[in-house]
Parts: sequence; structure tokens; C-alpha cells
Amino acid sequence: MAEGILTLNAGSSSIKFALFARAATIPRRPELVGQIDGIGALGGQAAHFKVRDAAGQTLDDIDLDLDGPTETPHRKALSFLVDWLHRHEAGWRIAGVGHRVVHGAQKFSQPIVLDAAIVDTLRGFVPLAPLHQPHNLAGIDAMNAAMPGVPQVACFDTAFHRSQPELAQLFALPRAITAEGVRRYGFHGLSYEYIAEVLPQHLGDGRANGRVIVAHLGNGASMCAMKGRRSVASTMGFTAVDGLMMGTRTGNLDPGVLLYLMDYRQMDAKALTRLLYKESGLLGVSGISQDMRVLLDSPAPEAREAVGLFCYRIVREIGSLAAALGGLDALVFTGGIGEHGAPVRQQVCAELGWLGLRLDAAANAANASKISTSDSRIEVCVIPTNEEWIIARHVAELTA
Repeated sequence: MAEGILTLNAGSSSIKFALFARAATIPRRPELVGQIDGIGALGGQAAHFKVRDAAGQTLDDIDLDLDGPTETPHRKALSFLVDWLHRHEAGWRIAGVGHRVVHGAQKFSQPIVLDAAIVDTLRGFVPLAPLHQPHNLAGIDAMNAAMPGVPQVACFDTAFHRSQPELAQLFALPRAITAEGVRRYGFHGLSYEYIAEVLPQHLGDGRANGRVIVAHLGNGASMCAMKGRRSVASTMGFTAVDGLMMGTRTGNLDPGVLLYLMDYRQMDAKALTRLLYKESGLLGVSGISQDMRVLLDSPAPEAREAVGLFCYRIVREIGSLAAALGGLDALVFTGGIGEHGAPVRQQVCAELGWLGLRLDAAANAANASKISTSDSRIEVCVIPTNEEWIIARHVAELTA
């Protein structure tokens, strides 16, 4: 029976998973990758399970019935996944499970093997990430029930940013409030950790350890300023709704807008949460879609405006992050839009000529790994991220 490391990213309605073969060096490509969608769907709609192998071949693609009086949908979904792994070919013995956990607050700056006390501590961080942390914890609880005794490791999306200077983490609020943990945390840390790991392969040691901005652009979007491959500043702050405009999230917003909506449109916290997280961003501005691919293909002026605003906000934040770094040596695009959205990269880079950035149009159109010209002062790269591998590697190290 093969020995593997399972990585999980548990959300409110889906669980993404990957299985890596355990070895002296964890391979970058997982043996299996898949997703369970529609967990907790209403109206009798079935959940859906799909899994592919390392070659991209679909191994299973089926509906799941997760209703039941005794188990939560997350537990039933993960129990099914564990049983499926045991049935697949010769079966897999899971040697460890790694969980993406959104919030580690100020306490956790490194991945950690979980025990009951640590899980209770993580429950205390739910107020810091009420839309994400409970689902991460549901995945941990479900795996503890499905695989008792197997080591579970939490890998935090906030941890990479704990290297930021204290001033970069503070809000201009009374000390009594910041003492409660209201500060800038930053997110997408697992993605940034991977990019920092592989930067020397793309930029060489010198430039990789210089002043680099990484743009993680997808349905959720943020940017991170790195120096010495460590986080110096980030666009996301106390929550994952801050910073860049995203698929359905507003990004940076004048707090006075919220006061106005509360006073003159009588919107309560629930309505504001829905507006900020689910109804804004590319979807809200375009009125068409949150999917960048749909907007880039659309002739509608509203679609062009949404894309234009998305790119404008990126350019504005690059200026801010470059100021925090004291200059800029390299710009890296990653994430779904960052890796595949050539028109977005073109629009952003076209506004950065004042930095000495020169884009190679043909390389950009081909989604090449290097898309700047040879005479560009700023080197521009496209690097696919691999958060699952980062999690698997941490699990292997902590459970060795």
C-alpha cells in the first residue's frame, strides 16, 4: 500500500484535495487532485465528487448524497474521500493530513501539528475570519473523525506575513482596539511562500532576494511586497476583502461608504457582508460576471470598465508597494488570472513604463515564464503557484 500525504482546503460548500506520494523529497505534482462541490446545497441538490490523476485523466466523476441525521455534510464528504482512497488501485495509507487554515492571528507564524488544545485556540480566531475559519475547522474535525490517530497539520494563510515590520501591520486606531488583534494580517500566504521558494529559479539569487512584488490574481486577489523573499507589505489587511478589487469583493473602500449605507439605506451587518463579499468587484461593476474570461470576451462597455478598474487598482497598489520597498527589481504574476490573463498583464504593465518596465508582447501572449524584454529594468515573470505542495512539504517535515 502506497503512503501519501493528503492536503485539504475546506470551504463552506466545497473541499479541494490533493494527494502527494510521501518521499524523501515531496514531488511537485500530486498523484491525485480533486474537489467535492455542493456540500450543504439546498433544495435536494446533490454534492459532486471529481478526481483526476497526475496525467489529468478523470478517475471518478459522480454525485454524492451527503444527507444524514448523524453526520455533518463535511464529515460525510471526507469519509467518502477516505474510503475512495483506500479503494483506489492498491489503496493509499495516509501518513498525514495538511489543512489550509485561513487565520493563525499573531500566535502562529509557522505550520503546526494539531492537538485538541491548538484546535480550541484556532476556534478563538473565528471572529477574525468568520466566513472562512469555521469551514477550515469543520475539515479538521471531519478528518479527526474519519482518520483518528493520523497527524493533522495546520498551515496558515496569514503566517508568511508575520515577517512584516510592526508599522506595516498597524491601523491608526486606539491601542485598546489594536490590542484585541485588529491589525493588518495579510492572506494568500501559502501562495506567496511557494513563489518565494522558487524565485531564484526564475530570477537568479541576486534579483530574487531584491525588491519583488508578487501579484496573486484570481477570484480572490492580493499583492505582496517581498525583500529577501520575506513579506514586507501586502494589500490585504484585517480581512480578505481589503486591497485589490476581486471577483465579487470590493477591495479597498472608504469606510465612510459603509456609514452612509448604514445610515441612509439601513443596511445591517449581514447585508453589508453580502454586499462587500458577494455582490461587488468584477461582478458588481460589470453586472455580467465575476469571471475574468467572460469579461475579456464580452463587447459590453460595462465589462471593459470592470476590467479597466481591476487593472487600475493593481497599478495603484504596485506604486504603493514599490514605495514600501524603496524601489522595484521584479514583478511576478500568479494565480488564475495572473497566470492566464495576458490582456490583464498587458494593461497593467503598459502603465508601468515610468518604472523602466518593458513588456515583450509575444512572450506575454504565449503566457511565457518571462514576459519582459531584455532591456527592461524591471524583470516580469509568470509563475504558476502551488499551495498544495507547500502544505504537503510542511506535513512531511513536521511528521517525519
